Order: sequence, then structure tokens, then C-alpha cells
Amino acid sequence: MRCPFCNADNPSDSSRCIWCGRDLTQPEPQTQTQPFDEGTVTLLFTDIEGWTRLAQQLGDQRAHRLLQEHDRIVAECVARHKGHAVKHMGDAFMAAFPSATSALHCAVDIQRDLADYNRKHPEWPMKVRVGLNSGESIQERNDYFGTAVTVATRITHKARGGQILVSGVVRDLAGSMAEVAFRDAGRRQLKGIPGRQRLYEVVW
Repeated sequence: MRCPFCNADNPSDSSRCIWCGRDLTQPEPQTQTQPFDEGTVTLLFTDIEGWTRLAQQLGDQRAHRLLQEHDRIVAECVARHKGHAVKHMGDAFMAAFPSATSALHCAVDIQRDLADYNRKHPEWPMKVRVGLNSGESIQERNDYFGTAVTVATRITHKARGGQILVSGVVRDLAGSMAEVAFRDAGRRQLKGIPGRQRLYEVVW
């Protein structure tokens, strides 16, 4: 059974998602449940800063519950902005959007919702990195592949917890329609990508 909230696979008799904890008997959110057609998409990745150390401090049970909260918050934001929740890999989450503007608004909402969660749970705050890139991608088996995806992951790794970093392509595609402020984050060398890439921080 596939969770309509976070897109994770669950046992067929599950009443709650084993990943995000959502009630699988509830109506599905208004989200994209299938990948978008091949072509230009905007990829969004999240990653919890210092997760390995934090998980060791928390222990397996509490770490799993915290990860469920992360997945729930991110999945709800992706659904709100009509994105496609592609997959999650440990403490990382991948989503795709047909619009750079929608992806940017989703990224801002993720950080704002996480900040609200951290204010209510100051004992174990989640510091999440968010990275975005747009480009041509190959869609196969509910997933995306290609250089655009690799660049998005590398951008995420350059961000700090609580920060949103995007490529110049995302900034150019969104333009003034995004109604967000960009701050030049300099030219960065991304692992495995030739040349230094200009990145921008989204002020949220």
C-alpha cells in the first residue's frame, strides 16, 4: 500500500504509514501521486543536518518518531504546492514540481513549518537543509534521474541547517513571479560537477 501523503510503500494491511505516521484510512491529500512527464522539472531535496549524531543521542525509538515528523511536515508542504513526493532516503526527502515557483514556495513553507515545530519542541530541534535545481530529467519507475537531480543533491549538501539554496536556473525560471528574495551565496564547487556553480540563498 502506497502512502498518499509521503509516497512510501507500506504493508497491505497497514492503517498508518510506517514512515510518516499518517492515517491511511483518511482521504488522500490533493497532491501529485504520479511523476510528471519527462522534461524540465524542479527538484527539491531536504536533509537533516547532523542526523547521524542526533539519532545516536535520541535512540532508535525517538529518532524514528522525529523522522516521522520531518516526513509529515515535508509531505504536507509538497501536497499543498501540488508537487510529487518522489521518495525518502533515510533522513532525506525528494520531491518534484512542474514549476520552479511552486517548488520555491514549498521550500519556504517547509522551513517555516519546521521553525514552528522547533519552537514547540525545543528539546530536539530539527535543522534541515533544502536544495533546489531545475532541468531536464529522465522519469522512470516513479523516480527521476539525470544531471539535474545530481546537481540538486549537491546543492542541498552545501546548505546549512535552516537554509534554502537554489541554482541560478531556479532563480531565473521563477523570476519575480516567486515573490521571494534571493541572496547571492557565491560560486561553489559541487562534487562531480565541472566548474564552480553560482548558488543563491532564499530569504524566508
